[in-house]
Amino acid sequence: MDIAIYTLGCKVNQYETQAMEQELLRRGHTLMEFDRPADAYIINTCTVTAVSDKKCRNIIRRARKSAPEAVVAVCGCYAQTDPEAVRALGVDLVSGSAGRMAFLDQLEKLLHAKGGQVITVDNAMFRRDFERLPAGGAAGRTRAMLKVEDGCVNFCTYCIIPYARGPVRSLPLEEAVEQAQKLAAEGYREVVLTGIEISSWGQDLKNGQSLIGLIESVCAAAPDLRVRLGSLEPRTVTGEFCRRAATLPNLCPHFHLSLQSGCDATLARMNRKYDSVRYYKSIQLLREYFSDPGVTTDLITGFPGETEEEFRQTLVFIEKCGFTAMHVFPYSRRPGTPADAMPGQVPKEEKEARARRAIALADELEAKWLDSQIGRTLPVLFEEEKDGLWQGHTPNYALVRAQGEDLHNRLLDVHITGMEAGALLGAISEEPG
Repeated sequence: MDIAIYTLGCKVNQYETQAMEQELLRRGHTLMEFDRPADAYIINTCTVTAVSDKKCRNIIRRARKSAPEAVVAVCGCYAQTDPEAVRALGVDLVSGSAGRMAFLDQLEKLLHAKGGQVITVDNAMFRRDFERLPAGGAAGRTRAMLKVEDGCVNFCTYCIIPYARGPVRSLPLEEAVEQAQKLAAEGYREVVLTGIEISSWGQDLKNGQSLIGLIESVCAAAPDLRVRLGSLEPRTVTGEFCRRAATLPNLCPHFHLSLQSGCDATLARMNRKYDSVRYYKSIQLLREYFSDPGVTTDLITGFPGETEEEFRQTLVFIEKCGFTAMHVFPYSRRPGTPADAMPGQVPKEEKEARARRAIALADELEAKWLDSQIGRTLPVLFEEEKDGLWQGHTPNYALVRAQGEDLHNRLLDVHITGMEAGALLGAISEEPG
Protein backbone atom coordinates (compact mmCIF):
# COMPACT_ATOMS: atom_id res chain seq x y z
CA MET A 1 0.00 0.00 0.00
CA ASP A 2 1.05 3.62 -0.61
CA ILE A 3 1.27 5.55 2.67
CA ALA A 4 2.16 9.21 3.29
CA ILE A 5 3.13 10.73 6.64
CA TYR A 6 3.04 14.34 7.87
CA THR A 7 4.84 15.19 11.10
CA LEU A 8 4.31 18.22 13.32
CA GLY A 9 6.24 19.19 16.41
CA CYS A 10 9.40 18.21 18.21
CA LYS A 11 12.36 15.93 17.58
CA VAL A 12 10.65 13.14 19.52
CA ASN A 13 7.78 13.23 17.05
CA GLN A 14 10.28 13.21 14.19
CA TYR A 15 12.01 10.21 15.74
CA GLU A 16 8.75 8.33 16.17
CA THR A 17 7.72 9.08 12.59
CA GLN A 18 11.04 7.73 11.31
CA ALA A 19 10.50 4.58 13.37
CA MET A 20 7.05 4.15 11.81
CA GLU A 21 8.51 4.72 8.34
CA GLN A 22 11.09 1.99 8.91
CA GLU A 23 8.41 -0.40 10.09
CA LEU A 24 6.08 0.38 7.18
CA LEU A 25 8.89 -0.30 4.73
CA ARG A 26 9.72 -3.53 6.54
CA ARG A 27 6.08 -4.58 6.14
CA GLY A 28 6.26 -3.99 2.40
CA HIS A 29 4.48 -0.65 2.08
CA THR A 30 5.61 2.26 -0.10
CA LEU A 31 6.19 5.72 1.37
CA MET A 32 4.77 8.65 -0.59
CA GLU A 33 5.10 12.42 -0.41
CA PHE A 34 2.17 13.87 1.52
CA ASP A 35 0.85 15.83 -1.46
CA ARG A 36 0.77 12.72 -3.67
CA PRO A 37 -2.13 10.22 -4.01
CA ALA A 38 -1.92 7.47 -1.37
CA ASP A 39 -3.98 4.70 0.16
CA ALA A 40 -3.46 6.09 3.66
CA TYR A 41 -2.33 9.32 5.28
CA ILE A 42 -0.77 9.40 8.75
CA ILE A 43 -0.62 12.70 10.64
CA ASN A 44 1.66 12.67 13.69
CA THR A 45 0.40 15.62 15.73
CA CYS A 46 1.71 18.17 18.23
CA THR A 47 -0.22 19.97 20.95
CA VAL A 48 2.37 22.18 22.61
CA THR A 49 0.27 25.32 21.92
CA ALA A 50 -3.21 26.19 20.68
CA VAL A 51 -1.54 27.25 17.44
CA SER A 52 -0.12 23.73 17.12
CA ASP A 53 -3.62 22.28 17.53
CA LYS A 54 -4.91 24.53 14.75
CA LYS A 55 -2.10 23.45 12.41
CA CYS A 56 -2.95 19.81 13.12
CA ARG A 57 -6.61 20.36 12.29
CA ASN A 58 -5.71 22.10 9.05
CA ILE A 59 -3.46 19.23 7.93
CA ILE A 60 -6.13 16.66 8.82
CA ARG A 61 -8.78 18.55 6.84
CA ARG A 62 -6.38 18.84 3.91
CA ALA A 63 -5.78 15.09 3.84
CA ARG A 64 -9.46 14.26 4.22
CA LYS A 65 -10.50 16.68 1.48
CA SER A 66 -7.79 15.69 -1.01
CA ALA A 67 -8.35 11.93 -0.66
CA PRO A 68 -11.93 11.12 0.43
CA GLU A 69 -11.45 7.38 -0.17
CA ALA A 70 -8.12 7.05 1.63
CA VAL A 71 -7.67 6.01 5.25
CA VAL A 72 -6.75 9.01 7.40
CA ALA A 73 -4.97 7.99 10.62
CA VAL A 74 -3.96 10.47 13.31
CA CYS A 75 -1.59 9.88 16.23
CA GLY A 76 0.55 11.99 18.53
CA CYS A 77 0.00 14.49 21.31
CA TYR A 78 -3.01 16.40 19.93
CA ALA A 79 -4.83 13.13 19.28
CA GLN A 80 -3.91 12.07 22.83
CA THR A 81 -5.30 15.17 24.55
CA ASP A 82 -8.39 15.76 22.39
CA PRO A 83 -9.34 12.56 20.51
CA GLU A 84 -12.97 13.64 20.10
CA ALA A 85 -11.96 16.81 18.25
CA VAL A 86 -9.83 14.68 15.94
CA ARG A 87 -12.60 12.11 15.42
CA ALA A 88 -15.03 14.91 14.48
CA LEU A 89 -12.81 15.78 11.50
CA GLY A 90 -13.77 12.52 9.80
CA VAL A 91 -10.62 10.63 10.78
CA ASP A 92 -10.70 6.86 10.37
CA LEU A 93 -8.15 5.96 13.04
CA VAL A 94 -7.37 8.02 16.15
CA SER A 95 -4.48 6.93 18.36
CA GLY A 96 -2.41 8.75 20.96
CA SER A 97 1.24 9.32 21.80
CA ALA A 98 2.14 5.67 22.45
CA GLY A 99 1.64 2.21 20.95
CA ARG A 100 3.05 3.03 17.50
CA MET A 101 3.31 -0.57 16.31
CA ALA A 102 -0.26 -1.35 17.44
CA PHE A 103 -1.31 1.84 15.61
CA LEU A 104 0.24 0.49 12.40
CA ASP A 105 -1.44 -2.88 12.96
CA GLN A 106 -4.81 -1.15 13.22
CA LEU A 107 -4.07 0.96 10.14
CA GLU A 108 -3.43 -2.17 8.09
CA LYS A 109 -6.72 -3.68 9.28
CA LEU A 110 -8.60 -0.57 8.16
CA LEU A 111 -6.83 -0.60 4.79
CA HIS A 112 -8.12 -4.11 4.18
CA ALA A 113 -11.55 -3.60 5.78
CA LYS A 114 -12.37 -0.51 3.67
CA GLY A 115 -14.54 1.13 6.29
CA GLY A 116 -15.11 1.88 9.96
CA GLN A 117 -13.76 4.30 12.53
CA VAL A 118 -11.46 3.31 15.39
CA ILE A 119 -10.34 5.30 18.43
CA THR A 120 -7.58 3.76 20.58
CA VAL A 121 -6.31 6.29 23.13
CA ASP A 122 -5.04 5.27 26.56
CA ASN A 123 -4.59 7.34 29.73
CA ALA A 124 -1.03 8.63 29.46
CA MET A 125 -0.72 9.16 33.21
CA PHE A 126 -0.79 5.38 33.80
CA ARG A 127 2.11 4.58 31.47
CA ARG A 128 5.10 2.93 33.11
CA ASP A 129 6.98 1.19 30.28
CA PHE A 130 9.30 2.74 27.72
CA GLU A 131 8.13 1.98 24.19
CA ARG A 132 10.96 0.43 22.15
CA LEU A 133 11.20 1.79 18.63
CA PRO A 134 14.01 1.44 16.08
CA ALA A 135 16.52 4.29 16.16
CA GLY A 136 17.61 5.96 12.97
CA GLY A 137 17.12 8.86 10.62
CA ALA A 138 15.47 9.72 7.37
CA ALA A 139 16.91 8.10 4.26
CA GLY A 140 20.19 9.70 3.22
CA ARG A 141 20.72 11.58 6.49
CA THR A 142 24.03 11.91 8.31
CA ARG A 143 22.43 12.42 11.70
CA ALA A 144 20.26 9.87 13.51
CA MET A 145 18.06 10.34 16.54
CA LEU A 146 18.07 7.98 19.47
CA LYS A 147 15.12 8.43 21.81
CA VAL A 148 16.24 7.53 25.33
CA GLU A 149 13.41 9.00 27.42
CA ASP A 150 9.71 9.76 27.30
CA GLY A 151 7.38 11.67 29.60
CA CYS A 152 7.72 14.64 31.95
CA VAL A 153 6.67 15.45 35.51
CA ASN A 154 7.77 19.10 35.67
CA PHE A 155 4.25 20.47 35.10
CA CYS A 156 5.24 23.94 33.94
CA THR A 157 2.11 26.08 34.06
CA TYR A 158 2.09 26.78 30.30
CA CYS A 159 2.64 23.18 29.20
CA ILE A 160 0.19 20.37 28.39
CA ILE A 161 2.87 17.82 27.50
CA PRO A 162 2.98 15.97 30.87
CA TYR A 163 -0.68 15.11 30.28
CA ALA A 164 -0.02 14.12 26.66
CA ARG A 165 3.06 12.00 27.38
CA GLY A 166 2.69 10.78 30.95
CA PRO A 167 5.38 10.14 33.57
CA VAL A 168 9.10 9.65 32.95
CA ARG A 169 10.14 6.38 31.27
CA SER A 170 13.73 5.60 30.30
CA LEU A 171 15.39 3.36 27.75
CA PRO A 172 17.77 1.11 29.74
CA LEU A 173 21.44 2.04 29.35
CA GLU A 174 22.41 -1.29 27.80
CA GLU A 175 19.79 -0.92 25.08
CA ALA A 176 20.84 2.67 24.35
CA VAL A 177 24.44 1.49 23.93
CA GLU A 178 23.34 -1.31 21.62
CA GLN A 179 21.31 1.05 19.45
CA ALA A 180 24.16 3.58 19.25
CA GLN A 181 26.53 0.86 18.07
CA LYS A 182 23.99 -0.23 15.47
CA LEU A 183 23.65 3.32 14.14
CA ALA A 184 27.44 3.66 13.86
CA ALA A 185 27.59 0.36 11.96
CA GLU A 186 24.91 1.63 9.57
CA GLY A 187 27.11 4.58 8.59
CA TYR A 188 25.66 7.46 10.57
CA ARG A 189 28.26 9.97 11.72
CA GLU A 190 26.23 11.65 14.47
CA VAL A 191 23.50 10.68 16.91
CA VAL A 192 21.23 13.00 18.88
CA LEU A 193 20.09 11.73 22.27
CA THR A 194 16.51 12.92 22.42
CA GLY A 195 13.45 12.67 24.61
CA ILE A 196 10.67 14.74 26.09
CA GLU A 197 12.90 15.65 29.07
CA ILE A 198 16.21 13.81 28.83
CA SER A 199 17.51 15.38 32.04
CA SER A 200 15.10 13.04 33.85
CA TRP A 201 16.61 9.95 32.21
CA GLY A 202 17.07 7.13 34.72
CA GLN A 203 14.74 8.43 37.45
CA ASP A 204 12.28 5.60 36.89
CA LEU A 205 14.97 2.90 36.65
CA LYS A 206 15.87 3.44 40.31
CA ASN A 207 19.32 1.90 39.90
CA GLY A 208 21.46 4.96 40.59
CA GLN A 209 22.16 5.67 36.92
CA SER A 210 21.95 9.25 35.67
CA LEU A 211 22.14 11.09 32.37
CA ILE A 212 25.90 11.69 32.51
CA GLY A 213 26.47 7.95 32.94
CA LEU A 214 24.32 7.27 29.89
CA ILE A 215 26.25 9.84 27.86
CA GLU A 216 29.60 8.34 28.90
CA SER A 217 28.46 4.84 27.96
CA VAL A 218 27.12 5.85 24.54
CA CYS A 219 30.25 7.88 23.73
CA ALA A 220 32.51 4.97 24.71
CA ALA A 221 30.47 2.38 22.83
CA ALA A 222 30.51 4.34 19.55
CA PRO A 223 33.75 6.36 19.57
CA ASP A 224 33.51 7.28 15.88
CA LEU A 225 30.01 8.69 16.30
CA ARG A 226 29.52 12.33 17.22
CA VAL A 227 27.08 12.43 20.14
CA ARG A 228 24.82 15.48 20.48
CA LEU A 229 22.43 16.14 23.34
CA GLY A 230 18.81 17.22 23.18
CA SER A 231 17.41 19.95 25.41
CA LEU A 232 18.67 19.92 29.01
CA GLU A 233 17.08 21.18 32.21
CA PRO A 234 19.55 23.81 33.51
CA ARG A 235 19.96 22.12 36.90
CA THR A 236 21.45 19.10 35.11
CA VAL A 237 24.57 21.14 34.46
CA THR A 238 26.65 20.73 37.61
CA GLY A 239 30.37 20.73 38.20
CA GLU A 240 30.45 16.93 38.17
CA PHE A 241 28.40 16.77 34.98
CA CYS A 242 30.75 19.16 33.20
CA ARG A 243 33.92 17.54 34.56
CA ARG A 244 32.88 14.12 33.27
CA ALA A 245 31.37 15.36 30.01
CA ALA A 246 34.44 17.41 29.11
CA THR A 247 36.58 14.25 28.96
CA LEU A 248 34.47 12.73 26.17
CA PRO A 249 36.15 13.47 22.82
CA ASN A 250 33.11 12.66 20.68
CA LEU A 251 30.54 14.61 22.73
CA CYS A 252 29.52 17.72 20.82
CA PRO A 253 30.01 20.86 22.94
CA HIS A 254 26.53 22.12 22.12
CA PHE A 255 24.08 22.56 24.99
CA HIS A 256 20.47 23.63 24.65
CA LEU A 257 19.27 24.93 28.02
CA SER A 258 15.64 26.00 28.00
CA LEU A 259 15.32 29.44 29.61
CA GLN A 260 11.75 30.68 28.85
CA SER A 261 12.33 33.88 30.87
CA GLY A 262 15.21 35.77 32.42
CA CYS A 263 12.99 37.24 35.15
CA ASP A 264 12.67 35.33 38.43
CA ALA A 265 9.08 36.43 39.05
CA THR A 266 8.04 35.18 35.62
CA LEU A 267 9.95 31.91 36.10
CA ALA A 268 8.07 31.36 39.36
CA ARG A 269 4.70 31.87 37.62
CA MET A 270 5.83 29.39 34.98
CA ASN A 271 6.69 26.86 37.73
CA ARG A 272 10.19 26.47 36.34
CA LYS A 273 12.51 24.71 38.79
CA TYR A 274 15.37 27.24 38.74
CA ASP A 275 15.95 30.98 39.01
CA SER A 276 18.20 33.23 36.95
CA VAL A 277 21.12 32.79 39.36
CA ARG A 278 21.07 29.00 39.02
CA TYR A 279 20.63 29.25 35.26
CA TYR A 280 23.60 31.56 34.87
CA LYS A 281 25.70 29.21 37.00
CA SER A 282 25.06 26.53 34.35
CA ILE A 283 26.25 28.89 31.62
CA GLN A 284 29.42 29.67 33.59
CA LEU A 285 30.17 25.99 34.18
CA LEU A 286 29.79 25.12 30.51
CA ARG A 287 32.17 27.88 29.47
CA GLU A 288 34.62 26.92 32.20
CA TYR A 289 34.88 23.27 31.13
CA PHE A 290 34.37 23.53 27.36
CA SER A 291 36.20 25.64 24.80
CA ASP A 292 33.73 27.84 22.91
CA PRO A 293 30.60 25.73 23.46
CA GLY A 294 27.42 26.42 21.55
CA VAL A 295 24.80 27.45 24.12
CA THR A 296 21.29 27.77 22.74
CA THR A 297 17.92 28.34 24.36
CA ASP A 298 14.16 28.91 24.08
CA LEU A 299 12.31 32.03 25.21
CA ILE A 300 8.63 32.81 25.71
CA THR A 301 7.58 36.47 25.54
CA GLY A 302 4.40 37.93 26.99
CA PHE A 303 3.70 35.22 29.55
CA PRO A 304 0.68 36.13 31.74
CA GLY A 305 1.60 38.87 34.16
CA GLU A 306 4.83 39.81 32.40
CA THR A 307 5.33 43.55 32.76
CA GLU A 308 7.55 45.74 30.63
CA GLU A 309 10.05 45.82 33.49
CA GLU A 310 10.07 42.03 33.75
CA PHE A 311 10.65 41.76 30.02
CA ARG A 312 13.46 44.30 30.27
CA GLN A 313 15.08 42.10 32.93
CA THR A 314 14.87 39.20 30.49
CA LEU A 315 16.60 41.18 27.74
CA VAL A 316 19.41 42.14 30.12
CA PHE A 317 19.79 38.51 31.17
CA ILE A 318 19.87 37.25 27.58
CA GLU A 319 22.70 39.64 26.76
CA LYS A 320 24.54 38.56 29.91
CA CYS A 321 24.30 34.89 28.89
CA GLY A 322 25.51 35.58 25.34
CA PHE A 323 23.57 32.77 23.68
CA THR A 324 24.86 31.48 20.36
CA ALA A 325 21.30 30.99 19.03
CA MET A 326 17.75 31.30 20.35
CA HIS A 327 14.22 30.19 19.54
CA VAL A 328 11.80 32.96 20.54
CA PHE A 329 8.03 32.48 20.77
CA PRO A 330 5.23 34.81 21.85
CA TYR A 331 3.21 33.07 24.56
CA SER A 332 0.33 31.04 23.14
CA ARG A 333 -2.57 30.23 25.44
CA ARG A 334 -3.12 26.51 25.82
CA PRO A 335 -6.52 25.41 27.17
CA GLY A 336 -6.11 22.88 29.97
CA THR A 337 -3.03 24.53 31.49
CA PRO A 338 -2.93 26.74 34.61
CA ALA A 339 -1.43 29.63 32.66
CA ASP A 340 -4.51 29.82 30.43
CA ALA A 341 -6.58 30.89 33.45
CA MET A 342 -4.00 33.27 34.93
CA PRO A 343 -4.81 36.97 35.26
CA GLY A 344 -2.76 39.54 33.40
CA GLN A 345 -2.95 38.03 29.92
CA VAL A 346 -0.73 40.17 27.68
CA PRO A 347 -2.34 41.48 24.45
CA LYS A 348 -1.30 39.65 21.29
CA GLU A 349 0.24 42.76 19.76
CA GLU A 350 2.45 43.28 22.81
CA LYS A 351 3.54 39.62 22.97
CA GLU A 352 4.56 39.76 19.33
CA ALA A 353 6.31 43.12 19.72
CA ARG A 354 8.35 41.74 22.61
CA ALA A 355 9.20 38.67 20.55
CA ARG A 356 10.53 40.90 17.78
CA ARG A 357 12.69 42.79 20.26
CA ALA A 358 14.07 39.56 21.70
CA ILE A 359 14.73 38.15 18.22
CA ALA A 360 16.64 41.30 17.26
CA LEU A 361 18.89 40.89 20.30
CA ALA A 362 19.27 37.16 19.64
CA ASP A 363 20.35 37.90 16.07
CA GLU A 364 22.98 40.34 17.35
CA LEU A 365 24.37 37.77 19.77
CA GLU A 366 24.44 35.06 17.11
CA ALA A 367 26.21 37.34 14.63
CA LYS A 368 28.79 38.24 17.29
CA TRP A 369 29.45 34.57 17.99
CA LEU A 370 29.68 33.63 14.33
CA ASP A 371 32.09 36.50 13.73
CA SER A 372 34.33 35.09 16.49
CA GLN A 373 34.67 31.87 14.47
CA ILE A 374 36.17 33.59 11.41
CA GLY A 375 39.79 32.60 10.92
CA ARG A 376 39.43 29.28 12.73
CA THR A 377 39.61 25.82 11.21
CA LEU A 378 36.66 23.72 12.35
CA PRO A 379 35.52 20.12 11.76
CA VAL A 380 32.27 20.07 9.77
CA LEU A 381 29.96 17.13 9.16
CA PHE A 382 28.46 17.86 5.75
CA GLU A 383 24.80 17.00 5.32
CA GLU A 384 23.36 18.38 2.09
CA GLU A 385 23.90 20.61 -0.93
CA LYS A 386 21.86 23.79 -1.06
CA ASP A 387 22.03 26.68 -3.53
CA GLY A 388 25.30 25.42 -4.99
CA LEU A 389 27.12 25.02 -1.66
CA TRP A 390 27.46 22.08 0.69
CA GLN A 391 26.45 22.71 4.26
CA GLY A 392 26.84 21.03 7.61
CA HIS A 393 27.46 21.69 11.29
CA THR A 394 30.44 22.04 13.56
CA PRO A 395 30.44 20.20 16.91
CA ASN A 396 29.20 23.39 18.62
CA TYR A 397 26.38 23.60 16.04
CA ALA A 398 27.46 26.45 13.84
CA LEU A 399 26.13 26.06 10.30
CA VAL A 400 28.96 26.10 7.75
CA ARG A 401 28.69 26.37 3.96
CA ALA A 402 31.51 25.55 1.54
CA GLN A 403 32.17 24.58 -2.07
CA GLY A 404 32.85 20.96 -2.90
CA GLU A 405 31.63 17.87 -4.65
CA ASP A 406 29.76 14.93 -3.16
CA LEU A 407 30.45 15.89 0.47
CA HIS A 408 27.44 14.11 1.94
CA ASN A 409 28.24 12.44 5.27
CA ARG A 410 31.88 13.54 5.17
CA LEU A 411 33.59 15.01 8.22
CA LEU A 412 36.14 17.55 7.01
CA ASP A 413 38.18 20.44 8.37
CA VAL A 414 37.02 23.80 7.03
CA HIS A 415 38.87 27.10 7.31
CA ILE A 416 36.28 29.76 8.14
CA THR A 417 36.60 32.84 5.94
CA GLY A 418 33.38 34.78 6.51
CA MET A 419 29.70 34.72 7.38
CA GLU A 420 26.44 35.31 5.58
CA ALA A 421 22.77 35.03 6.54
CA GLY A 422 23.28 33.19 9.82
CA ALA A 423 25.88 30.78 8.48
CA LEU A 424 29.65 30.60 8.30
CA LEU A 425 31.43 30.46 4.96
CA GLY A 426 34.65 28.55 4.52
CA ALA A 427 37.07 26.60 2.39
CA ILE A 428 37.78 22.91 2.86
CA SER A 429 41.33 22.56 4.11
CA GLU A 430 41.67 18.89 3.26
CA GLU A 431 40.53 16.78 0.35
CA PRO A 432 37.68 14.34 0.90
CA GLY A 433 38.98 10.88 1.79
